[in-house]
Amino acid sequence: MARALLISPSFFIFFIFLIFSSAKIPVFGEEYSYVKRVNPKKMKMLKEKLSHFRLYWHDILSGSNPTSIPVVKPVNNSSTFFGSINMIDNPLTIEPKLNSKMVGKAQGFYASAGQENFGLLMVMNFAFNDGKYNGSTFTVIGRNDVFSKVREMEIVGGSGLFRFATGYVQAKTYMFGTNGDAIVEYNAYVLHY
Repeated sequence: MARALLISPSFFIFFIFLIFSSAKIPVFGEEYSYVKRVNPKKMKMLKEKLSHFRLYWHDILSGSNPTSIPVVKPVNNSSTFFGSINMIDNPLTIEPKLNSKMVGKAQGFYASAGQENFGLLMVMNFAFNDGKYNGSTFTVIGRNDVFSKVREMEIVGGSGLFRFATGYVQAKTYMFGTNGDAIVEYNAYVLHY
């Protein structure tokens, strides 16, 4: 026959208190077990610096080897190509000529996001393949009002030498061809460690 275990109420309350006091209950300001503070010096983040890059972005739609291809067509009868999306793998060079030194690629996409005016949503990584920046990237996201003389977009992060990058780029059309090809001068101001 089963016997009931009788405990005093005060012992029961003490037992419950003991169980909950050993459990880690997060409170405001306390770190969780999956998060810890890191000393930036241990990650070699000693001094933040500002770097300026002047690059030429080649958007090639024509020819046998385009670097920008449409992946979504615009909605019917849109004068602004609203809804169209182009995937890009555009060369980044140090001079406006395509055969000048290539230091990386702009990889990502742009989408026509304006129904009444021609504005692009730009999402791209500037991926470097030259010198000390080889393998490093920074990410550009923002609105590109194509018909403005100078457009500004955000730098929202990076990898390699551009970890924790912030900043902005200024884009200025250098050349726009009748075939749709374009060369755009990008001045990037990157805060990084």
